[in-house]
Amino acid sequence: MRRIGIDVGGSTLRIAEVDVASGECAGPVESLPMPRGAKPEAVLAALAANPLLRSGTGPIGLGIPSVVEHGVARTAAHLDAAWIGLDVATAFTRLTLRPTVVINDADAAGLAEMRFGAGRVPALRVPARRIIVLTFGTGIGSALFVDGRLWPNTEFGHLRLPGVDDVDGEGWAAASVRTRLGLDWPTWVARVDDYLQELQRLLWPEAFIVGGAVSAQAAEWVPLLKCAVPVLPAVLRGQAGVVGAALAAVDAAAAEDNEARIP
Repeated sequence: MRRIGIDVGGSTLRIAEVDVASGECAGPVESLPMPRGAKPEAVLAALAANPLLRSGTGPIGLGIPSVVEHGVARTAAHLDAAWIGLDVATAFTRLTLRPTVVINDADAAGLAEMRFGAGRVPALRVPARRIIVLTFGTGIGSALFVDGRLWPNTEFGHLRLPGVDDVDGEGWAAASVRTRLGLDWPTWVARVDDYLQELQRLLWPEAFIVGGAVSAQAAEWVPLLKCAVPVLPAVLRGQAGVVGAALAAVDAAAAEDNEARIP
């Protein structure tokens, strides 16, 4: 079975057709620049115009950097404020004439890593009931899994760190911060350690999975971490968001079918 997965990032829109049985993209992941201002009408129109969306009728999975409740965006940390309160699922369905399932973008990446990547049981170096997936990019996205089940819409990127008064966790340790400040790997990794240690102190996860744009260079920085909790580089890297969004579309359809069968 194939489904379309879309990942709306802070600076890039990604779209692909995904084989949801294998977790592999059926073709190349297409990347589009984020429309200036990241306003919802411009972003959704740019996505709806993609030819991939005109090749079928099945549901679409759409990951966005926002808390999402029943298809409605509740926050907009890296998007225009006009997203807040928008029924994104309904708006995109009207544009594409295809059912749309909307999910937080980090939750989507987490679903993909847990099912096909670093979170699979054979990939874990230690048994782990509590796993936090983190995406380091424009900001820091988070996805919390307990016994393999997602606790949706965590916003751990906005955690405040002891001794850091002017910015939150993502303002201190996002990959974009390293680029903007020109930090070398050891200096940036020290900031990531600050962030991971605070998450460890508060939540006691048994493993972290780190992804996002910077995961392509994981060999250069993950070994520098001093965090006491195992830190696993993401396996799907830049494809995790689109794969997870496609999975969310399939999972939502399956849940609806199950509910329909209950007398």
